[in-house]
Amino acid sequence: MADPDATLSPPIRDRLAYRVKCRLLGPPLVTEQLSQEKLSNPMALGVLASDCISSTAYGSEEMLRILVPVAGVAAFTLLMPVTGAILLVLLLLTLSYRDVVSVYTRAGGSYVVARENFGPRVAQIAAVALLVDYIVTVAVQTAAGTDALISLAHLTGEGYTGIDHLKLPITAAVVVLLMYGNLRGIREAGRAFAAPAYLFMLAIALLLVVGLVRALDGGLPHTDLHAPGVVPLGQEGSGWLYGASLFMVLRAFANGGSSLTGLEAISNGVSAFRPPQGVNARRTLTVMSCVLGVMVLGVSTLAHYTHAVPYVDGNPTVIAQEAHLVFGDGWTGTAGLVFVQLATALILYTGANTPFTGFPFLASFVAEDRFLPRKLMRRGHRLAFSSGIISLTVVALALLLVTGANVDKLVALYAIGVFTGFTMAAAGMTAHYWRRRERGWRTGVNFVAAVVSALVVVIFAITKFTEGAWLVVVVFPIGVWALIRINREYREEAAALETMPPLTGTAEPRWRRHLVYVLVDVLDLAAVKALRYAHELRPDEVRAVHFVIDEARARRLAARWEELPGTNVPLELVDCPDRRLRHAVAGLASRDTADGTTALTLLVPRRTYARPLAALLHTDSGDELAKTLQHLPNVAVTVVPFDVTAAMARMRARTP
Repeated sequence: MADPDATLSPPIRDRLAYRVKCRLLGPPLVTEQLSQEKLSNPMALGVLASDCISSTAYGSEEMLRILVPVAGVAAFTLLMPVTGAILLVLLLLTLSYRDVVSVYTRAGGSYVVARENFGPRVAQIAAVALLVDYIVTVAVQTAAGTDALISLAHLTGEGYTGIDHLKLPITAAVVVLLMYGNLRGIREAGRAFAAPAYLFMLAIALLLVVGLVRALDGGLPHTDLHAPGVVPLGQEGSGWLYGASLFMVLRAFANGGSSLTGLEAISNGVSAFRPPQGVNARRTLTVMSCVLGVMVLGVSTLAHYTHAVPYVDGNPTVIAQEAHLVFGDGWTGTAGLVFVQLATALILYTGANTPFTGFPFLASFVAEDRFLPRKLMRRGHRLAFSSGIISLTVVALALLLVTGANVDKLVALYAIGVFTGFTMAAAGMTAHYWRRRERGWRTGVNFVAAVVSALVVVIFAITKFTEGAWLVVVVFPIGVWALIRINREYREEAAALETMPPLTGTAEPRWRRHLVYVLVDVLDLAAVKALRYAHELRPDEVRAVHFVIDEARARRLAARWEELPGTNVPLELVDCPDRRLRHAVAGLASRDTADGTTALTLLVPRRTYARPLAALLHTDSGDELAKTLQHLPNVAVTVVPFDVTAAMARMRARTP
């Protein structure tokens, strides 16, 4: 028999999967480099504000989609006060979140605020709200980005180029690309995703400036309200709502609330800022809100003057029509349109990157509180929370598949989660200042913000219930229950494991006799290695055991065992006529330790294979045996690994 000492493995070689990971994601980052992976204010604005400012591309359109069918042309007049109401909510939320990022400088946003002020169980409402918000944000932003590209094809091509059928695969591909970028780490994601935010700001600024100049120079052209494919045009009525009911105006306001999504991103990612984190996050939040307010107001104002109307299938978009009307025809107009649409598509796609920053951070905090699986706390190859990133990707892709990447359907799932998070953050800050006896304007602003946000949740749940909001209403209590159930499981496990017996006398041996059994299926180097290890344990008795399932095979093994030189370990053949190996092993272990003074260590040789094909060709019963015997108090199972692939390589090297 060959000497098993000759089979010692060479220095450990990385697995193929790890080598592929390094090639795709780059070399691994060590934990000490985590402090270097921080964002400057300009970089943070580009990365974290993308979701917020990109909602400009569809916020006004979603309002018009409700108003035009009921108020007709008057919808473009009614659009302005609804936009004003949304900007008022933006102001209240900005003031509230300025307090959040100043007081709570760890990432987590409304979850951390709710946990600190209302306790961990109530905080799970905020956790579910934010998790749902992040998932839907990825789907909405990427779908809207694809709409921007399709709209460009509508308005610049010779007629319709017919790429609508590619919307879902393009959108899904972008989601996968975003996942890849974020798996590479924070710094790489920042560099890749910051530039489109500034490009979009420049595009909207150019659109608004040229639109203002043309308006002062003689007016802006109007779109064709009766073009094929536009949403049905209602009849203007009388009264202060131009014939629209209060219910429909509230629906428009709820749809327009999607313009404020992403406002919480900075508070959820405040730990990604450079020190002093609270000050830098506060400044960036203020700039982001001002930019968003100007953009939303500007796009709505252009829609008011150009009468850009939504289309049933979403293409061309309102902002695309505005760019086409503002820049006009000719090569300069086409260039302006292309610039705006490409910038819009880029910001919408990269706006979907914000959840890839916030979702993993939030999930790690919830997991740290033991309300989500603990594996979400682990940083991956490039110091990113890889499990959270991958989980977000999978659920977002499923949502896109179910809705067909339709923005209007996705928006119905959107704002409830967003504004529930706003409500929890503002209410938490109100409780924070009230407890500190600070009953000044900070307490008042946060209280008003909480009430307004809660009203928006109620409005959205009622007005959009039949359009898909019912799903979120159902998911919320189920999600909160699931998180609390996970926490209870963790607490019960911890209580069971931490119930320590008295330590008196633990240094004294409990057993009078120690047996070591080596399970032998075949006589090979793996079995010999296990036998040698058994002797190193210095037991009272070492025995090799083979469970007889095939009698002819057992006889051959026994005969070869007798021929093995230099061994004094007996081979015991145990009948197993019903082929229930686990039951037979458990029965033997129970009988031999029944006296309560005998300990048994069961050694299981495990043959490991580096090649995927070889691994498929062999089974492994070590873990199953360990699970079967774990209830026996005096029995331990030890797996002794043996690298077959390395042994094969050495054999080939010795062969001339």
